[in-house]
Amino acid sequence: MERIIQQTADGSHTILIPEMQTLYHSKHGAIQESMHVFIRAGLQYFPQLSEVRILEVGFGTGLNALLTAIEAARAGQSIEYTSLEAYPLTPEEFQSLNHGSLLQEPAFFKAILNSNWNEWVSICPHFRLQKLAVPLESYHLSDSFSATAIKEGRAGFHCIYFDAFAPSAQPELWTADTFQQLYQLLLPGGILVTYCSKTVVRRAMEAAGFVATRIQGPYGKREMVRAIKQESLR
Repeated sequence: MERIIQQTADGSHTILIPEMQTLYHSKHGAIQESMHVFIRAGLQYFPQLSEVRILEVGFGTGLNALLTAIEAARAGQSIEYTSLEAYPLTPEEFQSLNHGSLLQEPAFFKAILNSNWNEWVSICPHFRLQKLAVPLESYHLSDSFSATAIKEGRAGFHCIYFDAFAPSAQPELWTADTFQQLYQLLLPGGILVTYCSKTVVRRAMEAAGFVATRIQGPYGKREMVRAIKQESLR
């Protein structure tokens, strides 16, 4: 599958897949979109927690992981970050991306991109990363949590960054069955955030048990969605 690195409106890189006619990020700015959708609407929803566990569906260029690591270091909030990617970029493609230099964190970005797949790696004192080269349908809590944590009900995520390709490119990932799986992976009171606000997507979320709310989208997009698993966090 051909992948072409392109520059978006804020100067940051994204990737075009001509075969699917889709971009990894918004043409209006990869960094500004990720900051709005995943950091402000996702991670910063939990300022009261000293430790946040995040699941990302779609590691992509590593941008969301980088922004989250930067925020963890800034806020002193401990984050355990699991990211799933069925089709990782090549080392050469990763090395061509400009996210680290634009955000003035080249060492951070290099550490994230060069970290081993399929194991936990400490990127900095407040950020642990687990990159898994698996599709969502093959993921289980036991891939990230101990049997004891699962048995005692302590396993699960506070926040899911749902950054899959658009429904037009990957319709199979925007179904009620998919969102039911994600619902089960969340802790009570957890949230899922995504850039897509299509009615059919919100209905699929609601069929899975979520309360799906449209909120202000990033520049160039009117709305996004925050979906909540409505029970109190422990």
